[in-house]
Amino acid sequence: MRQFALTCCSTSDMLPAFYEKNDISYACFHFILDGKEYSDDLGQTMPFDEFYKRIADGADASTSQVSQQDYIDMWKPLLLSGQDILHITLSSGISGTINSAMNARGALLEDFPDRRITVIDSLGASSGYGMLVTEACRLRDEGKTLDETAAWLEDNKLRLHHWFFSTDLTSYLKGGRISRTAARFGTLLKICPLLNMNTRGELIPREKIRTKRKVIQAIADRMVEHAEGGTGYSGKCYISHSDCYEDARAVADLVEARFPNLDGKVLINSVGTVIGSHTGPGTVALYFFGDMRTL
Repeated sequence: MRQFALTCCSTSDMLPAFYEKNDISYACFHFILDGKEYSDDLGQTMPFDEFYKRIADGADASTSQVSQQDYIDMWKPLLLSGQDILHITLSSGISGTINSAMNARGALLEDFPDRRITVIDSLGASSGYGMLVTEACRLRDEGKTLDETAAWLEDNKLRLHHWFFSTDLTSYLKGGRISRTAARFGTLLKICPLLNMNTRGELIPREKIRTKRKVIQAIADRMVEHAEGGTGYSGKCYISHSDCYEDARAVADLVEARFPNLDGKVLINSVGTVIGSHTGPGTVALYFFGDMRTL
């Protein structure tokens, strides 16, 4: 019997079958597209290809985080069934949802003083966040306690690397992250920004690389540089993409060729509608375990 319930948010960007198979409950963020609100329910309400087409056609997108009540609604049935809970949140560096989770935790423990709810800040996003949930699931199923699993997550979450690149600067311009001039010249010069997540779970630009071909090579090079054991890395590798599967596949092919000891093939998922509202189409992200992240 599993010793605790494992929960997360929809922004961990795994397939619905993953959560169902592993008995993981998730709370849905929401996104607003041209004034209409939708649930970020892993592409079930709005397929990812439709979502990204609408973004590419100029639709305005914004997001709202999981509310305190959403967490209460997800956790209360688990507590009523006698389960303790380990919850992993989207990075506090890009979202305030951990505050909603902590407020819900405080409210519920007043009614369930004998139960436990432990909240872990993933300091990650999309399928990198999903990779951390995968490891929590593995530990739970191996029979580790809630405390043992939480301790492992805290000790190892900054070893989980998140590297991103984008071939489309439109959403960066709309979101105010770059100027109109920078976007114009970046597009003309075929600049593809390479970014990663720092120790606070914030997305930080690291390099401006010209051409998609070079940035695909560069992101694979970063894995060689940082992966545990270098090219002998034997852990998992995930990739997520926003409506650019061919680019994601090109990165996966490089990784699989350079890392022959991977734990299975590279898993490719879609960037979900909430993270994708901010990145737009054309983003590829690479996730793996390695050395500790730096500032």
